[in-house]
Amino acid sequence: MRRKVKIFVYPHDMNDPYSNIYRAWETVPTGNYASEAYFKQALMKSSFVTPDAAEADFFFMPVSITRARIDKRVGTEGVKQFCQKHVTAVRKDWSYWNRSGGVDHFYLSCHSIARTAMELVPEVRHNAIQLVCPSSYHLHYYITHKDASVPQIWPRDGNTPEAFRSRGNCRKRLAFFAGAINSPIRLQLHKEWGNDDEIFVHKGKVTFPYSEGLLTSKFCLHVKGYEVNTARLGDAMFYGCVPVVIADYYDLPFADILDWSKFAVVIPHLNIPLLKKTLKQITPAQYARMHQYVLQVRKHFQWHSPAMEFDAFYMVMYELWIRRHTVRNSLQ
Repeated sequence: MRRKVKIFVYPHDMNDPYSNIYRAWETVPTGNYASEAYFKQALMKSSFVTPDAAEADFFFMPVSITRARIDKRVGTEGVKQFCQKHVTAVRKDWSYWNRSGGVDHFYLSCHSIARTAMELVPEVRHNAIQLVCPSSYHLHYYITHKDASVPQIWPRDGNTPEAFRSRGNCRKRLAFFAGAINSPIRLQLHKEWGNDDEIFVHKGKVTFPYSEGLLTSKFCLHVKGYEVNTARLGDAMFYGCVPVVIADYYDLPFADILDWSKFAVVIPHLNIPLLKKTLKQITPAQYARMHQYVLQVRKHFQWHSPAMEFDAFYMVMYELWIRRHTVRNSLQ
């Protein structure tokens, strides 16, 4: 993959008043939507990029939906029109979109607004590869296996926690969740388990460091809020906690590559009343294997600048790599 995949990044005019929406971040990315910034930053520093569009396997549309949204000249209401103008310019100025119908083109966004950002450009939604965080089977604009799920990950300073703090036998609490009760599923979770002495479900912020809850629990709950995705999956694995996913229709990140059944528990929201029974049915030996897998795969859920082997950037690149045959067949 590293030797063969070539990506052409559509250039932008540095004098364009909207060039900030297209260029890579110059500083270390921050915030809840940092995945988008990390990917673009890592890509532009990588050997995958080629200046020769004729040899490219894929074409990257570098429009930042996150930056467009916070730009007062565009804003949330103008994102759809801005994306439409970008794709129109690509089709007008370059021949590669029309050659393929867009099947070898992709963009990446880790903001919830990405679910409708390309609403005015149906050929993107139907043909191009959408690398997004709001990756739900239930979304009309998301097509599983054509599109791909990208993890929403908070930036991290330093290495993962020390091994002795990550060991499963140091975890005395059965399960942990803390966050806003902003969805019917979270409301049900809090109603069912909010006063339990083994499953800790806290409404809002906890009074102790959030990391302590992750380090001292066997299972960490990822429960659908406004969207199926949050940064909690990355949080759990960073601190060596086995994720429990309660978010129906969630196309889990890197599901084309990783076997989530080995390191996570996926529970339909209708089974929330059975949560404790389900977790307690997992034997100590089974849990130890799951926990070990968590420690093995968590490197795939971290961003670095520049990118490091097997990190989230290379996982996204591998998602593109396994789609190359579909793209080639479409071009024949």
